[in-house]
Amino acid sequence: MKFTKQDLLTLLIGLFLFASCKNPNGVGLDVDPNSAIQGTLVNDQLVTSQTIKEPDFITSTLSQYPLGYMTDPVFGKTEASVGMTVWPTSLSYNFGTSPVLDSAVLVLNLGTQFYGDTTSSRYSIDVYQLTAPIAKYKASDAIPHSTTLLGNFNSRIFPTTPIKITEIVKGGRDTLKTVKAQIRIPLNKAFIQSTILSLAAAGTSTNDKFAQYFKGLYAEVNKTSSTGAGGIAFIDFASTNSYLQLVYKNTSTTNVIDTVTTNFPINTSTGQVVTANIKHDYTGTPVKTQLDNPGSTASPIQYGITYLQALGGVKTKISFPNLKNFTATYGKVIVNKAELVVDLSTGTFAYPFVPAQRLSLYRWDIAEQNVNVPDHDQPGTTSSGSTYAGDSRAKSDGVFGGYYDSLKNRYIFNITAYVQDLVDGAKVDYGTFLAPTNLTATPFDLGPSGSSAARAVIGSFGNTTNRLKLNIYYTKVN
Repeated sequence: MKFTKQDLLTLLIGLFLFASCKNPNGVGLDVDPNSAIQGTLVNDQLVTSQTIKEPDFITSTLSQYPLGYMTDPVFGKTEASVGMTVWPTSLSYNFGTSPVLDSAVLVLNLGTQFYGDTTSSRYSIDVYQLTAPIAKYKASDAIPHSTTLLGNFNSRIFPTTPIKITEIVKGGRDTLKTVKAQIRIPLNKAFIQSTILSLAAAGTSTNDKFAQYFKGLYAEVNKTSSTGAGGIAFIDFASTNSYLQLVYKNTSTTNVIDTVTTNFPINTSTGQVVTANIKHDYTGTPVKTQLDNPGSTASPIQYGITYLQALGGVKTKISFPNLKNFTATYGKVIVNKAELVVDLSTGTFAYPFVPAQRLSLYRWDIAEQNVNVPDHDQPGTTSSGSTYAGDSRAKSDGVFGGYYDSLKNRYIFNITAYVQDLVDGAKVDYGTFLAPTNLTATPFDLGPSGSSAARAVIGSFGNTTNRLKLNIYYTKVN
């Protein structure tokens, strides 16, 4: 075989490159033009991980409210019910002379999120009256309600399919109208007739007076009557699209009988209270195995995979224990780029339990309060109304990352500033957390997400197939 000088030179360069690859973890890394000249790569820094339970959280301020039931082979059973304050459409509302109810329908407008099965599962949703105005707001708080069934919905749920409804026009011809996806639950006519239409105008003179009288409504999934794997729908109470619709006939002063429709809104933007009760049952699952056997605080057991589940389920606590010694090993450095690569565990996701479309990443401060990492510490306004400057190194959501890469089944976070601070000792690693978040939240949920039901199973640092890995590109400073 005859070699030209060029062939021989190419062969020698190739042998030199392969011989110089000391760390097999670096093989197969993406070739990013923006990072090609960003210095030396280190990707063997230890990242510990541990599945932990999310804390309880307030549900009266959610952007969307969960309602549903699902059985996941990995995460067990999840159920979410909703308690709703109902207000009159206007104060001192007058139903007219001799009102007779034609129909009463609880209309729940579907929001932008739905997690679970829309193909074959049937959802049986029961409605009851609250026995007291809503006064407790945490996810773990039971919502007191009557045991008398007022209405039931039993059907598949189509969260993105518009529906046609008949719109009542007073004094005119009823019209067919197309509206966004809704869950419509007919309620017991006799109950609504006796409790609302027979109420004197004084009973609706104030919203609080009506709430004290009527209490509100409660909706939950009937687990016995539902079929399939199930899922969690999210209800939009931020506008007037969710309401109690009453259609009734009354007699005018000229003895004309007419059909009237009125909507009693359920609208959180007006100060009404809506809350959710959320339950997770991990009995018999690998999630419970890890929660029951965490190891010690100083030395948590390192499993091959860890778990993340929204709706106040579980999250993964990660730490970078060796970064505080980085300078001692490599000298004073400038971190040009640092990426946290989070691989999904193979074979742990399939319809209807698809991977979370977005993860959040945040850290604990010294008081173990959830705060942003510097790379996502964007300016804003505090709860007291003062302006918060944030961190000048903060990136936009798109650059910071955390979105699901469906081609490579992973998530990547750009945490250059955070790693630089940990290396320099400017920040202490009290704990960093990965959790699912609402895809459309801006910024993402900084703590338990009540507006998403998604989940993910991720690899650990010691997993040879699906790894949790920190890529650090650095330049040494003389």
